Amino acid sequence: MQDLKLIALDAEDLAVLSAHLQDAVLRVGDIAYLKGQKRFAAIANRFDWGQASGKASAKKSFTRRRSGVRFERVLGAKITQIDLKAKDTVLSLLSVDYKAANGEEGPEGHITLNFSGGGAIRLEVECIEAELSDLGAAWTTRRKPEHADGETDEGR
Repeated sequence: MQDLKLIALDAEDLAVLSAHLQDAVLRVGDIAYLKGQKRFAAIANRFDWGQASGKASAKKSFTRRRSGVRFERVLGAKITQIDLKAKDTVLSLLSVDYKAANGEEGPEGHITLNFSGGGAIRLEVECIEAELSDLGAAWTTRRKPEHADGETDEGR
């Protein structure tokens, strides 16, 4: 399968990026906010929902892919319920959401990465400018993330 590369420049694009990142797992140590460059970046193992949707539910193997995601024009980052010192802690990404500043139309706003267990990273952005790129070969996994009550399985 061909590597995925997506660019998000508006809320609709960001929703597509979010769908591809749903149930991605990443280590706290693989997250970086580069304040001087106005960039937030992370490396994640995303679950390939596109590949999984074509398989019968009885199928025993699914695919994960190593992917990089970056957000540009980031003015600030706020962390909730995530210990940045615990570098090996694994987070499971549920969604990436956007809300315009002050509830108005316009490019400024907040992008929030929501994780299972209540953790979140809120990015204050000048505008939406994000990219998701697969970084290498895929591998198989036997676990497909399952959702109950809005939470996700830690499907690695």
